[in-house]
Amino acid sequence: MNRTEPPRLEQFGRGPVEPVPHDAIHHAIAGWADRTPDAIAAEHDGRAITYGELDRRADALAHLLTAHGVRPGDTVGLFLRRSLPMLVGILAVLKAGAAYVPQDVRTAPPRQLRQVARAAGIRVILTLRGLADRVPAMEGRTVLAIDTDAAVPGTAASFVPDRAAKPDDGCYVLFTSGTTGTPNGILVTHRNVTNILLTAPGNLGIRPGWRVAHLLNIAFDMAAWEILGCLANGGTLVIRGQSIADAAERADVVIATPSVLGTIDPARCRRIKVVAVAGEPCPRSLADRWATRCAFWNCCGPTETTIVNTMHRYDPASGRLTIGRPTPNNTVYVLDGHGRPCPIGVVGEMWAGGDCVSAGYLDNPDLTAERYVPDPFLGGDRRMFRTRDLGRWTADGDLEHWGRTDDQVKVRGFRVELDSVSSVLESVPGCTRAVTLKVDDRTLVAFVSPASVDAEVARRAVADALPYYCVPSEVHALPDLPTTARGKVDKTRLLALVAS
Repeated sequence: MNRTEPPRLEQFGRGPVEPVPHDAIHHAIAGWADRTPDAIAAEHDGRAITYGELDRRADALAHLLTAHGVRPGDTVGLFLRRSLPMLVGILAVLKAGAAYVPQDVRTAPPRQLRQVARAAGIRVILTLRGLADRVPAMEGRTVLAIDTDAAVPGTAASFVPDRAAKPDDGCYVLFTSGTTGTPNGILVTHRNVTNILLTAPGNLGIRPGWRVAHLLNIAFDMAAWEILGCLANGGTLVIRGQSIADAAERADVVIATPSVLGTIDPARCRRIKVVAVAGEPCPRSLADRWATRCAFWNCCGPTETTIVNTMHRYDPASGRLTIGRPTPNNTVYVLDGHGRPCPIGVVGEMWAGGDCVSAGYLDNPDLTAERYVPDPFLGGDRRMFRTRDLGRWTADGDLEHWGRTDDQVKVRGFRVELDSVSSVLESVPGCTRAVTLKVDDRTLVAFVSPASVDAEVARRAVADALPYYCVPSEVHALPDLPTTARGKVDKTRLLALVAS
């Protein structure tokens, strides 16, 4: 490492220090209800709700929640679907000082709902009348349908919480798949959420008059970006029905995984001003399609670091699609196996620090201790999170994503980065999406879309660019790659296609 590198690494790894205007995200939403009560907060299925009505109904529901024993520090389940009452439920839970736990009951099986309720300590569950029969019976838990005037009247006394919300109070709990098959609950605080959604660039420039599409599964952390990011900045949330495209075409802002964005035609999104993608590696061809029409942000960050903690506005003229730099009040460290900063240009594992780091895993102290460790760079009581993402710094201070540690597999005794193989496949003319999977210790298989991609040409492209052990034994061209309920490529279904 040369003499100039330590200062440059210090500069690269720290996001700008910015003030955050609110201690809790619902305080920002309440501010818009006070200033612009008649502005439309959200639209869905031909109906709309203003900021004033949203606030009044949330006050009424917050009173009901407290009557059922909900107190600051508790959790409340939102077992429902995308809807206007869902927004009332979210805001009411936050007003009551609790953290909301979202699950889409149309896609989550009963066993998962029971696990989530048990792990999060949920005693009250909010749902909709037409979905109540999908909420499994659980002893000691109250289920309330919130799309009725009896439960949530249009007028109520203003709700005053037992105590004011604090930055380190829980905002929401999201569940990710655990290695044992049991979902891990992650407690995300108001400090975490306000830091990314009320500062630039995480606020995406959203302002009154802008329309933000709500496309994603409510149990996915990027849905919180859509919902809370819109309402906390005074925008109008366009909640989709059956059609993703219809909602996107009426929006100024779209937040999506690359798999979901790839289903939308940019030529039909004439209002579009901003697109942000995260959750998966973004093909450069997809970024090119959108970045000529709007501001295109490529972002990265696991749920544990609060939606995203690095962002990059892509310029097609540069030819470089990175994951950018740390967002405000956050840090990123690229470390070697001994916890030392890697030199610029050297790939290491990315660790995240700062205000993005969530409170940890619910009821799993061993896993929390493994992944959340004391931050030796910020010091004090700060912690950093092991993302398991690989990356390296460029000479001008951007982060390049190099896959995940669990995407590094051994094939024929050689280490292979699956994302690197997929990146080559996506460079083949006509290929818009690719994924590479390990079948066994000697075999890789790849899937590309659309179906018009010449599979043999794609395979030869890998053979020309990478060592022989990186070449998939088979490349399958499909019309579309299957996705999970959260909008990511469904690798389990793809492996099942190989096995069938």
